[in-house]
Amino acid sequence: MRLVTRRLNRYKDEHKALLKEATTLLELALWKTSLDDKNGGVLEEEGVRTTRGKRKRARKDKSVTSGASIVIKNVLPFLQLE
Repeated sequence: MRLVTRRLNRYKDEHKALLKEATTLLELALWKTSLDDKNGGVLEEEGVRTTRGKRKRARKDKSVTSGASIVIKNVLPFLQLE
C-alpha cells in the first residue's frame, strides 16, 4: 500500500512540474501571438527609425497586455488534478 501511495505522490509531483512548464509555454505562445499582430507589436512607421529602447518598451507593454493571465486562469482548472 505504501508503494502505491509513494507512486501516486511521485506522479502528482511530476504532473505539477509538467503543468508549470505547460503554463509557461502557453503564456509565451500568447505573448508571441500578440507580438505578431498586424502591427508587428511595435509602432513602426515608414521612414521613421525606431530605437532599440522603444522596441523593448513596446514588447514589455505587450507582455503585460497579452491577456495570458486571463486565459491561463481559465485553462488551468481543466489541467489540474483534484
